[in-house]
Amino acid sequence: MKIIRSITAFNSSEKTIVTIGTFDGIHIGHQKILKDLIKTAKKEGKKSVLLTFFPHPRMVLQKDNKILLLNTIEEKSGLLEKMGLDYLIIHPFSKEFSRLTALDFVRDILVNKLNTSRLIIGYDHHFGKNREGNIHQLKEYSLLYDFKVEEIPAQDIDDVSVSSTKIRTALKEGNLKTANNYLGYHYMLNGTVVSGKKLGGTIGFPTANLEIKEPYKLIPKTGVYIIKTHINTVLYTGIMNIGFNPTVLGKHQTIEAHLFDFNEDLYGKEIMIEFIYFLREEHKFKSIEELVVQLNIDKENAISYLSNNPL
Repeated sequence: MKIIRSITAFNSSEKTIVTIGTFDGIHIGHQKILKDLIKTAKKEGKKSVLLTFFPHPRMVLQKDNKILLLNTIEEKSGLLEKMGLDYLIIHPFSKEFSRLTALDFVRDILVNKLNTSRLIIGYDHHFGKNREGNIHQLKEYSLLYDFKVEEIPAQDIDDVSVSSTKIRTALKEGNLKTANNYLGYHYMLNGTVVSGKKLGGTIGFPTANLEIKEPYKLIPKTGVYIIKTHINTVLYTGIMNIGFNPTVLGKHQTIEAHLFDFNEDLYGKEIMIEFIYFLREEHKFKSIEELVVQLNIDKENAISYLSNNPL
Protein backbone atom coordinates (compact mmCIF):
# COMPACT_ATOMS: atom_id res chain seq x y z
CA MET A 1 0.00 0.00 0.00
CA LYS A 2 1.26 3.45 -0.89
CA ILE A 3 0.59 6.29 1.55
CA ILE A 4 0.28 9.73 -0.04
CA ARG A 5 0.07 12.84 2.14
CA SER A 6 -1.78 15.11 -0.28
CA ILE A 7 -4.10 14.79 -3.27
CA THR A 8 -1.68 16.94 -5.25
CA ALA A 9 1.05 14.33 -4.74
CA PHE A 10 -1.03 11.56 -6.33
CA ASN A 11 0.15 10.79 -9.82
CA SER A 12 -1.14 7.77 -11.68
CA SER A 13 -2.52 7.21 -15.15
CA GLU A 14 -4.31 4.06 -13.98
CA LYS A 15 -8.04 4.04 -13.45
CA THR A 16 -9.07 3.92 -9.80
CA ILE A 17 -11.98 2.84 -7.65
CA VAL A 18 -12.38 5.33 -4.83
CA THR A 19 -14.11 5.75 -1.49
CA ILE A 20 -14.05 8.85 0.70
CA GLY A 21 -14.35 9.47 4.43
CA THR A 22 -12.63 9.74 7.80
CA PHE A 23 -13.14 6.01 8.49
CA ASP A 24 -12.24 6.43 12.17
CA GLY A 25 -11.69 3.02 13.73
CA ILE A 26 -11.80 1.01 10.47
CA HIS A 27 -14.62 -0.88 12.23
CA ILE A 28 -16.65 -3.75 10.79
CA GLY A 29 -18.96 -1.30 8.98
CA HIS A 30 -16.00 0.36 7.31
CA GLN A 31 -14.48 -3.03 6.55
CA LYS A 32 -17.63 -3.98 4.64
CA ILE A 33 -17.23 -0.96 2.35
CA LEU A 34 -13.47 -1.40 1.97
CA LYS A 35 -13.65 -5.13 1.18
CA ASP A 36 -16.16 -4.35 -1.55
CA LEU A 37 -13.87 -1.60 -2.86
CA ILE A 38 -10.76 -3.80 -2.93
CA LYS A 39 -12.57 -6.80 -4.40
CA THR A 40 -14.13 -4.71 -7.18
CA ALA A 41 -10.81 -3.04 -8.00
CA LYS A 42 -9.01 -6.37 -8.33
CA LYS A 43 -11.83 -7.81 -10.43
CA GLU A 44 -11.71 -4.85 -12.83
CA GLY A 45 -7.90 -4.60 -12.87
CA LYS A 46 -7.89 -1.14 -11.28
CA LYS A 47 -6.39 0.45 -8.17
CA SER A 48 -8.27 0.83 -4.89
CA VAL A 49 -8.07 4.27 -3.24
CA LEU A 50 -9.25 5.62 0.10
CA LEU A 51 -9.27 9.39 0.29
CA THR A 52 -9.32 10.46 3.93
CA PHE A 53 -8.58 13.69 5.76
CA PHE A 54 -6.51 14.92 8.68
CA PRO A 55 -7.12 16.81 10.89
CA HIS A 56 -10.65 15.52 11.33
CA PRO A 57 -13.01 18.02 9.61
CA ARG A 58 -14.80 18.73 12.92
CA MET A 59 -11.49 19.85 14.43
CA VAL A 60 -11.16 22.46 11.68
CA LEU A 61 -14.71 23.58 10.96
CA GLN A 62 -16.16 23.42 14.48
CA LYS A 63 -12.89 23.87 16.40
CA ASP A 64 -13.92 20.71 18.24
CA ASN A 65 -10.72 20.04 20.18
CA LYS A 66 -12.60 17.64 22.42
CA ILE A 67 -13.23 15.09 19.69
CA LEU A 68 -11.39 11.87 20.44
CA LEU A 69 -10.49 9.45 17.66
CA LEU A 70 -10.20 5.67 17.71
CA ASN A 71 -7.13 5.55 15.48
CA THR A 72 -3.99 7.57 15.01
CA ILE A 73 -2.95 8.00 11.39
CA GLU A 74 -0.28 5.31 11.86
CA GLU A 75 -2.78 2.84 13.33
CA LYS A 76 -5.26 3.49 10.54
CA SER A 77 -2.54 3.01 7.93
CA GLY A 78 -1.52 -0.33 9.44
CA LEU A 79 -5.08 -1.64 9.46
CA LEU A 80 -5.68 -0.59 5.86
CA GLU A 81 -2.45 -2.14 4.65
CA LYS A 82 -3.49 -5.51 6.12
CA MET A 83 -6.72 -5.27 4.13
CA GLY A 84 -4.85 -4.96 0.83
CA LEU A 85 -5.69 -1.38 -0.14
CA ASP A 86 -3.53 0.02 -2.96
CA TYR A 87 -3.50 3.74 -2.09
CA LEU A 88 -4.23 5.66 1.09
CA ILE A 89 -4.39 9.40 0.45
CA ILE A 90 -4.33 11.49 3.64
CA HIS A 91 -5.19 15.01 2.56
CA PRO A 92 -4.65 17.94 4.96
CA PHE A 93 -8.10 19.27 5.77
CA SER A 94 -8.40 23.05 5.94
CA LYS A 95 -11.05 25.74 5.75
CA GLU A 96 -9.85 26.54 2.25
CA PHE A 97 -10.31 22.93 1.16
CA SER A 98 -13.79 22.89 2.72
CA ARG A 99 -14.84 25.74 0.42
CA LEU A 100 -14.47 23.62 -2.72
CA THR A 101 -17.87 23.36 -4.43
CA ALA A 102 -19.29 19.93 -5.16
CA LEU A 103 -18.56 20.43 -8.85
CA ASP A 104 -14.97 21.51 -8.21
CA PHE A 105 -14.43 18.49 -5.97
CA VAL A 106 -15.75 16.05 -8.54
CA ARG A 107 -14.05 17.61 -11.56
CA ASP A 108 -10.70 18.65 -10.09
CA ILE A 109 -10.13 15.87 -7.58
CA LEU A 110 -12.15 12.77 -8.41
CA VAL A 111 -11.81 13.03 -12.19
CA ASN A 112 -8.66 15.02 -13.00
CA LYS A 113 -6.44 13.94 -10.08
CA LEU A 114 -7.65 10.51 -9.00
CA ASN A 115 -8.78 9.26 -12.41
CA THR A 116 -11.88 7.75 -10.81
CA SER A 117 -13.81 5.14 -12.77
CA ARG A 118 -16.05 4.14 -9.86
CA LEU A 119 -16.90 5.89 -6.58
CA ILE A 120 -18.18 3.76 -3.69
CA ILE A 121 -19.71 5.79 -0.87
CA GLY A 122 -21.71 5.20 2.28
CA TYR A 123 -25.40 5.91 2.57
CA ASP A 124 -26.36 9.61 2.79
CA HIS A 125 -22.85 10.86 2.00
CA HIS A 126 -22.41 14.65 1.67
CA PHE A 127 -19.40 16.59 0.46
CA GLY A 128 -18.22 19.93 -0.86
CA LYS A 129 -18.89 23.47 0.36
CA ASN A 130 -21.59 23.54 3.06
CA ARG A 131 -22.02 19.78 2.42
CA GLU A 132 -23.99 20.70 -0.69
CA GLY A 133 -22.96 17.60 -2.64
CA ASN A 134 -25.12 14.49 -2.36
CA ILE A 135 -25.84 11.23 -4.16
CA HIS A 136 -28.13 12.92 -6.69
CA GLN A 137 -25.48 15.42 -7.75
CA LEU A 138 -22.86 12.68 -7.87
CA LYS A 139 -24.99 10.68 -10.27
CA GLU A 140 -25.48 13.75 -12.47
CA TYR A 141 -21.75 14.48 -12.51
CA SER A 142 -20.94 10.82 -13.12
CA LEU A 143 -22.80 10.98 -16.43
CA LEU A 144 -20.98 14.18 -17.37
CA TYR A 145 -17.49 12.87 -16.46
CA ASP A 146 -17.98 9.18 -17.24
CA PHE A 147 -17.57 7.40 -13.92
CA LYS A 148 -19.87 5.15 -11.93
CA VAL A 149 -21.34 5.82 -8.50
CA GLU A 150 -22.19 3.03 -6.11
CA GLU A 151 -23.98 3.88 -2.86
CA ILE A 152 -23.89 1.38 0.00
CA PRO A 153 -27.60 0.84 0.73
CA ALA A 154 -28.97 2.03 4.07
CA GLN A 155 -30.07 -1.54 4.77
CA ASP A 156 -26.49 -2.80 4.54
CA ILE A 157 -25.26 -0.14 6.96
CA ASP A 158 -28.17 -0.77 9.35
CA ASP A 159 -27.52 -4.51 9.31
CA VAL A 160 -24.05 -3.89 10.71
CA SER A 161 -25.49 -1.60 13.43
CA VAL A 162 -22.14 -0.08 14.27
CA SER A 163 -20.64 3.38 14.25
CA SER A 164 -17.48 5.08 15.47
CA THR A 165 -19.61 7.00 17.97
CA LYS A 166 -20.98 3.79 19.48
CA ILE A 167 -17.45 2.42 19.86
CA ARG A 168 -16.20 5.61 21.53
CA THR A 169 -19.10 5.43 23.98
CA ALA A 170 -18.42 1.77 24.76
CA LEU A 171 -14.73 2.46 25.46
CA LYS A 172 -15.55 5.40 27.72
CA GLU A 173 -17.96 3.18 29.66
CA GLY A 174 -15.50 0.30 29.99
CA ASN A 175 -17.58 -1.91 27.71
CA LEU A 176 -14.54 -3.37 25.99
CA LYS A 177 -16.26 -6.48 24.67
CA THR A 178 -18.75 -4.41 22.68
CA ALA A 179 -16.04 -2.07 21.40
CA ASN A 180 -13.81 -4.94 20.24
CA ASN A 181 -16.75 -6.74 18.62
CA TYR A 182 -17.67 -3.59 16.69
CA LEU A 183 -14.07 -2.95 15.70
CA GLY A 184 -13.41 -6.50 14.58
CA TYR A 185 -10.02 -6.36 16.34
CA HIS A 186 -8.61 -5.43 19.75
CA TYR A 187 -8.58 -1.73 20.57
CA MET A 188 -5.00 -0.51 20.70
CA LEU A 189 -2.76 2.17 22.14
CA ASN A 190 0.62 3.02 20.66
CA GLY A 191 3.06 5.00 22.77
CA THR A 192 6.54 5.52 24.14
CA VAL A 193 7.67 3.92 27.38
CA VAL A 194 8.73 6.69 29.76
CA SER A 195 10.08 6.80 33.30
CA GLY A 196 7.54 6.73 36.14
CA LYS A 197 7.64 6.68 39.93
CA LYS A 198 9.21 3.21 39.84
CA LEU A 199 6.86 2.08 42.63
CA GLY A 200 5.84 -1.05 40.71
CA GLY A 201 9.34 -2.50 40.76
CA THR A 202 9.58 -2.18 44.53
CA ILE A 203 6.37 -4.18 45.10
CA GLY A 204 6.99 -6.93 42.57
CA PHE A 205 4.95 -5.45 39.74
CA PRO A 206 7.30 -3.48 37.48
CA THR A 207 5.40 -1.46 34.90
CA ALA A 208 6.01 0.16 31.54
CA ASN A 209 4.56 3.66 31.66
CA LEU A 210 3.09 4.56 28.31
CA GLU A 211 3.06 8.11 26.96
CA ILE A 212 0.60 8.75 24.12
CA LYS A 213 1.81 11.63 21.96
CA GLU A 214 -1.45 12.20 20.06
CA PRO A 215 -3.79 14.31 22.23
CA TYR A 216 -6.79 13.29 20.12
CA LYS A 217 -6.37 9.55 20.75
CA LEU A 218 -9.19 8.13 22.87
CA ILE A 219 -7.98 6.59 26.13
CA PRO A 220 -10.42 3.96 27.48
CA LYS A 221 -12.16 4.26 30.83
CA THR A 222 -9.99 4.21 33.95
CA GLY A 223 -9.57 0.73 35.37
CA VAL A 224 -7.59 -2.49 35.05
CA TYR A 225 -7.43 -4.39 31.77
CA ILE A 226 -5.99 -7.63 30.44
CA ILE A 227 -3.64 -6.75 27.60
CA LYS A 228 -1.22 -8.22 25.09
CA THR A 229 1.74 -6.83 23.19
CA HIS A 230 4.46 -8.02 20.84
CA ILE A 231 8.06 -7.14 21.72
CA ASN A 232 10.75 -8.30 19.29
CA THR A 233 8.10 -10.54 17.67
CA VAL A 234 7.42 -12.29 21.00
CA LEU A 235 3.86 -12.20 22.38
CA TYR A 236 3.49 -11.10 25.99
CA THR A 237 0.32 -10.81 28.03
CA GLY A 238 -0.24 -8.75 31.15
CA ILE A 239 -2.43 -6.29 32.98
CA MET A 240 -2.71 -2.55 32.53
CA ASN A 241 -3.97 0.16 34.84
CA ILE A 242 -5.37 3.38 33.42
CA GLY A 243 -5.97 5.87 36.18
CA PHE A 244 -4.67 8.23 38.82
CA ASN A 245 -3.06 5.85 41.33
CA PRO A 246 -5.27 7.04 44.21
CA THR A 247 -3.58 4.71 46.71
CA VAL A 248 -0.35 6.72 46.41
CA LEU A 249 -2.19 10.05 45.89
CA GLY A 250 -1.43 10.35 42.20
CA LYS A 251 -2.47 13.61 40.56
CA HIS A 252 -2.15 12.79 36.86
CA GLN A 253 -3.58 10.02 34.76
CA THR A 254 -1.07 7.29 33.95
CA ILE A 255 -1.13 4.28 31.64
CA GLU A 256 0.92 1.49 33.20
CA ALA A 257 1.43 -2.00 31.80
CA HIS A 258 2.74 -4.95 33.79
CA LEU A 259 3.83 -7.76 31.46
CA PHE A 260 3.95 -11.32 32.70
CA ASP A 261 7.34 -13.11 32.56
CA PHE A 262 9.10 -10.04 31.22
CA ASN A 263 11.99 -8.11 32.76
CA GLU A 264 13.70 -6.22 29.94
CA ASP A 265 14.33 -2.47 29.82
CA LEU A 266 11.77 -0.76 27.59
CA TYR A 267 12.55 2.90 28.32
CA GLY A 268 12.37 5.01 25.17
CA LYS A 269 10.88 2.24 23.06
CA GLU A 270 7.65 2.41 21.10
CA ILE A 271 5.17 -0.35 21.92
CA MET A 272 1.61 -1.21 20.96
CA ILE A 273 -0.80 -2.44 23.61
CA GLU A 274 -3.95 -4.35 22.66
CA PHE A 275 -6.89 -4.44 25.08
CA ILE A 276 -8.33 -7.92 25.67
CA TYR A 277 -10.69 -7.66 28.65
CA PHE A 278 -11.83 -5.16 31.28
CA LEU A 279 -11.04 -6.64 34.71
CA ARG A 280 -12.21 -4.07 37.25
CA GLU A 281 -12.60 -0.44 38.24
CA GLU A 282 -9.70 1.51 39.75
CA HIS A 283 -9.85 1.60 43.57
CA LYS A 284 -8.13 3.46 46.36
CA PHE A 285 -6.69 0.98 48.85
CA LYS A 286 -5.93 1.65 52.50
CA SER A 287 -2.30 0.60 52.12
CA ILE A 288 0.35 -0.51 49.65
CA GLU A 289 0.00 -4.01 51.11
CA GLU A 290 -3.70 -4.12 50.18
CA LEU A 291 -2.81 -2.90 46.70
CA VAL A 292 -0.26 -5.72 46.28
CA VAL A 293 -2.85 -8.29 47.36
CA GLN A 294 -5.28 -6.96 44.74
CA LEU A 295 -2.61 -6.91 42.03
CA ASN A 296 -1.88 -10.58 42.67
CA ILE A 297 -5.61 -11.30 42.40
CA ASP A 298 -5.73 -9.32 39.15
CA LYS A 299 -2.83 -11.35 37.79
CA GLU A 300 -4.47 -14.64 38.76
CA ASN A 301 -7.75 -13.55 37.20
CA ALA A 302 -5.97 -12.48 34.01
CA ILE A 303 -4.10 -15.78 33.69
CA SER A 304 -7.33 -17.70 34.33
CA TYR A 305 -9.18 -15.66 31.69
CA LEU A 306 -6.42 -16.15 29.12
CA SER A 307 -6.27 -19.90 29.73
CA ASN A 308 -10.01 -20.16 29.07
CA ASN A 309 -9.97 -17.67 26.17
CA PRO A 310 -6.87 -18.38 24.06
CA LEU A 311 -5.66 -15.45 21.96
